[in-house]
Amino acid sequence: MKGQTDDLRCLLRLEAGDAQALAELYDRYTPLLYPVARRILRSTADAEDALQDVWLQVWKRSATYDPRRGSVAAWLLTVTRSRALDRYRSLASRRNAESKVDPTESVPPANPSAVAASAQVGERVRSALSTLQPQQRQVLEIAYFEGLSQSEIAERLSAPLGTVKSWTRQGLTRLKELLPREEWA
Repeated sequence: MKGQTDDLRCLLRLEAGDAQALAELYDRYTPLLYPVARRILRSTADAEDALQDVWLQVWKRSATYDPRRGSVAAWLLTVTRSRALDRYRSLASRRNAESKVDPTESVPPANPSAVAASAQVGERVRSALSTLQPQQRQVLEIAYFEGLSQSEIAERLSAPLGTVKSWTRQGLTRLKELLPREEWA
């Protein structure tokens, strides 16, 4: 719970205009956020630009964080996903963006302990995802990393919309059981 408390303090300091608080969050969470943006955008430059948008939004709108809706880490991941999907949708050519993919490339770590913590979280998420039924995992990955709606996923998978909704709900419920909120703090 200490991490969540530190994050909340950083957000309060951010609201007061403390740039050091932003630097602390940046160092702590960029190693977690960058791979999400990179996977969605499939381009190093686009992922870096999306992360710049994320941190600018956090700086300007830290007051929009609502602790009742999840941890600071979850909020930052949601902001990152949204900014990355916005950027992805605005690109002139999807084919051009997809041709630049290099999944082995990553940002040099700013802080070894942040990298270790991020790796632990990533491993827990991968482990939890691997326990899901294949259909559940597939719809969650498509929704999260490609930003498709449930209707679009149903069309892509040639599955009834109700079935896709069930797979999504079942997968999210199972992940919630496997990844308690306390583990993200």
